[in-house]
Amino acid sequence: MEVATLEPFTPVRLTLDLTDEQFFQLCQNNRNLRFERTATGEVIIMSPTGGETSNRNIELSYQLQGWSRQNNLGKAFDSNGGFKLPKGGNRSPDASWVNITRWNALTPEEREKFLPLCPDFVVELRSASDSLKELQDKMVEYLENGVRLGWLIDRQNIRVEIYRPGQDVEIIESPQSLSGEDVLPGFILDLGPILY
Repeated sequence: MEVATLEPFTPVRLTLDLTDEQFFQLCQNNRNLRFERTATGEVIIMSPTGGETSNRNIELSYQLQGWSRQNNLGKAFDSNGGFKLPKGGNRSPDASWVNITRWNALTPEEREKFLPLCPDFVVELRSASDSLKELQDKMVEYLENGVRLGWLIDRQNIRVEIYRPGQDVEIIESPQSLSGEDVLPGFILDLGPILY
C-alpha cells in the first residue's frame, strides 16, 4: 500500500477587520486552530503542532513553570496564552513569562482574555513547518513591544538565537543549556530534551 506524502501545513493569512472582542471570540469558537494577528490586522491561522513539536513544547513549558513556581517572581504561560501587544498584534509565544508586578497590575477581567501586555520573556520553538524568517520577524516584533529576553530555538539548524533590547542577536550553535540571565534569575533551560 502506497502512503501519500503530505506537505507541512502552511499558515493561512487573511486580512479581516475585527475588533479585539471579535478576534477573541473567533479564537474561542475555533479552539482546534491557533490564531495570531499582526499589528496591521492580518489574521494568521495555524494548525495544531505535530507530536514531536508538542512534546518538546511541553518540556519547555514544564521547565519554565517549575522554575516559576519555586520563586514566585512571575507567571509562566504555554502556547495557548494570548497577548495583546502594545503596538497592536495578538501573539501566542510557545512559552512566555510575565513579572509578578505586571501580572498583579492586571484586573481580573484582563486576566481572562488576551493579556494586554508584552511578556518579559518569550520563547519560540521552530517546528518543521515554520519559516525561520517569519519567526525572526516575530522575535523582532516582541522586542519592539517591550520583551526583555527572547529565545528562538531552531531545531533544524541546532542553534538558538537570543534577542535582547538594544543588542545584536546572539547566535549559539549546539548549546546544551540557556541562562535566564537577569530577567529569569537562576533559570537554566536544559536543551537536551528540546533541541536534540
